[in-house]
Amino acid sequence: MTPDALLRAMFDRAVEVADPMQSLAAHLPPRPEGRVVVIGAGKASARMAEAVEAEWGPCEGLVITRYGYARPCRGIEIVEAAHPVPDAAGVAATARMLALLETCGDGDFVLALISGGGSALLIQPADAITLAEKQELTQALLASGAPIGEINGIRKEISAVKGGRLAAAAYPARMLALMISDVPGDRPGDIASGPTVGHRGDAARALSALKRWGVTPQPSIAAYLEAGGDPVLPDDPRLSRVENVIVAAPSQSLAAAAALAEAQGYAVDMLGDAIEGEAREVARAHAERALRAAGPRVILSGGELTVTRRGHGVGGPNAEYALALALALDGAQGIHAIACDTDGVDGAAEVAGALIGPGTLARARQAGRDPRAALDDNDAHNLFEAAGAQVVTGPTLTNVNDFRAILIVPPE
Repeated sequence: MTPDALLRAMFDRAVEVADPMQSLAAHLPPRPEGRVVVIGAGKASARMAEAVEAEWGPCEGLVITRYGYARPCRGIEIVEAAHPVPDAAGVAATARMLALLETCGDGDFVLALISGGGSALLIQPADAITLAEKQELTQALLASGAPIGEINGIRKEISAVKGGRLAAAAYPARMLALMISDVPGDRPGDIASGPTVGHRGDAARALSALKRWGVTPQPSIAAYLEAGGDPVLPDDPRLSRVENVIVAAPSQSLAAAAALAEAQGYAVDMLGDAIEGEAREVARAHAERALRAAGPRVILSGGELTVTRRGHGVGGPNAEYALALALALDGAQGIHAIACDTDGVDGAAEVAGALIGPGTLARARQAGRDPRAALDDNDAHNLFEAAGAQVVTGPTLTNVNDFRAILIVPPE
């Protein structure tokens, strides 16, 4: 198997084991007696709904997913909305979901299907905050380089549905929330900003984070945070009938990819599934490690990297990591790598990421692209398109975050 073929096979395996059709059934109880309502939000939620109906048959419910990620369901309604910046379709669908939950009573059972992407798709601003203000804030945060944990922390404070509020709306019905994790540490309260998980609330911390990342909130957002917000605490009685279960996580996908590499005779250096930081800085550190390593070996890592937007190009954390890695490796022989988002979308582009090798930057230059200028302009996707190095999967229907593998092949 060629290096590129092995790297792509490892990525495909990582995605496969996180497919809800593979991972969800083991965590799904027998269908309860009485009324069952299925709700959900996230890039994997429609596929999760499809998996539920494969086991339970047609169900009543409403699930919100990203445009292009819908799946055929027999009873559950699938609504598509925008990600990563929310839109009016997400607001309308969220309002309908909350109205549906208001009809649930003590003897009813609510199944919540939550995955990454739900923070943008499940959207109802708190108090007097408008959608336009949430959109402006989201765009600024995504460009600031702030880690996803801090972004989601801010989102929780200014939402009428995140931070346990969705689950509170379903009370007194019993709720089981099945989750696919895309966050470092796999904390249920961080996945999709924790719509079924209470939190202590810290409006002052959210204000501090906005200041730290150079984002000036709109007056309505600042006023709401300065007033302290309105959190749903973990011990809120309305959460007493909620159970949260993670059905797929990045660590499982990395382990499956590692097993495939080992079967091909490669030793595996596992750096973990919770790596965060600026994409280009992490890439330089990984390049140094790869240059010191002896093959056959693969260096695996997951997590969620960030990009501080300085230029005007088209890119994403995985493509920027791959470009910075290629520049740091400077054509080193025998080192190949892949960096992709398991949901098939890196940044806002319909591209999963990129494959690089010793000749990638030379091909880009032959196509008239300057790799260093592309990195400075946050334009990695366009460079890799010119070099024929993009990985395009289309919707993968799951989301366990970044997948990165560096393959060190011994000299012949």
